[in-house]
Amino acid sequence: MTVLLVDAANVVGARPDGWWRDRQGAQRRLVDRLEAFAEARDVPVTVIFDGRPHDAGGGLRVAVRVARRSGRDAADDDVAALVERHPEPEGLTVVTSDARLAERVRAAGARVVGAGAFLRELE
Repeated sequence: MTVLLVDAANVVGARPDGWWRDRQGAQRRLVDRLEAFAEARDVPVTVIFDGRPHDAGGGLRVAVRVARRSGRDAADDDVAALVERHPEPEGLTVVTSDARLAERVRAAGARVVGAGAFLRELE
């Protein structure tokens, strides 16, 4: 079974739809879309956000996490650590367009899908 790990900032920022005017709203909308995606495809999803913890939603199939630290690459480091610690990284797909993160998780055995391509799948 594939498990999705989503670099939230990369996905939210992939489309200039005004998300920056309401970051928390954009994050909740992403989680809602991920829930529908996870339900339709019967796949578990973990989404990792940067910033302060807040209620971004989540449900039965989407685990919502906030990076353990703040600063540059905080969520990226958490995503990479999840892949590196996973007993079967080849069963993981990381959603990101960050080249450095993609390189890190591929080296650990995970598959990568770009944020734009994934957004098209969500539609």
